[in-house]
Amino acid sequence: MDQRIIDLYDEYTHAPLPRRIFLERLGALAGSAAAIPAILAAIEPNYARAAIVAEDDGRLAAEHVRYQGATGDVAGYLARPKLAEKAPAVIVVHENRGLNAYVEDVTRRLATEGFVALAPDLLSPAGGTPQDADKARDLIGKLDPDKTVNDLVAAMSYLMAYRYSSAKVGAIGFCWGGGMVNRLAIKAPDLKAGVAFYGPTPDPELVGTIKAPLMLHYAGLDQRLNAGIPAYDEALKKAGVEHQILMYEGVNHAFHNDTSAERYNKEAADLAWKRSVEFLKSKLA
Repeated sequence: MDQRIIDLYDEYTHAPLPRRIFLERLGALAGSAAAIPAILAAIEPNYARAAIVAEDDGRLAAEHVRYQGATGDVAGYLARPKLAEKAPAVIVVHENRGLNAYVEDVTRRLATEGFVALAPDLLSPAGGTPQDADKARDLIGKLDPDKTVNDLVAAMSYLMAYRYSSAKVGAIGFCWGGGMVNRLAIKAPDLKAGVAFYGPTPDPELVGTIKAPLMLHYAGLDQRLNAGIPAYDEALKKAGVEHQILMYEGVNHAFHNDTSAERYNKEAADLAWKRSVEFLKSKLA
């Protein structure tokens, strides 16, 4: 697919760009309106694909939970290995489209790796993640970042007290959620490890409070976010924060999200996932 189309879609999902204007520009790039449906089918998420681990997988116990956050009652999806008495815990922070089938599947994937995994719905203050992905994106943009990161701090407290948790808590986030993992690491000295997939970089002036080791995955074609990497890297080095910056050349933003056929890159996604699981296991042992 023409990289200009993928870049346009990235602008649409993050700027945000109104859908009407997005479709007009897409038609111009594609050469005709008739090509738009096929392009959208390849590039937009199809959550029917989000089923690597079945909801009723017999190895797992999964449920919808609620905990008390800074903004009030926060909903979440929790999965854990059914036979483990105690397991390390991981918060899963969703993209800017909210808690959806892809994120729930990632949560179950982590549970099959031996973690208690909790994916909070950080749109709970707005009534929860809506079915309309564009509406979810708009609602994400209206969240108070400080209150939202405090909802994640509350998720840490919930997991530390959870009966099946070892009380060691890490976090993994994607896109907007990767940025929130960076914010959580700044806010919470008790965080034991953070993994951010193509997450917005934080203010370099704030990273001196980070105690958690970090694994930071970036996409080589993601010029929008990659511009902030050098300053973040330098600030982390200056603060003595253990971190890894891993660049996956030739792939796009959201390369791990297997519900978007055109942006997903299996080789990069599998490698980044393997690295992330090994990292979390080593830091939360």
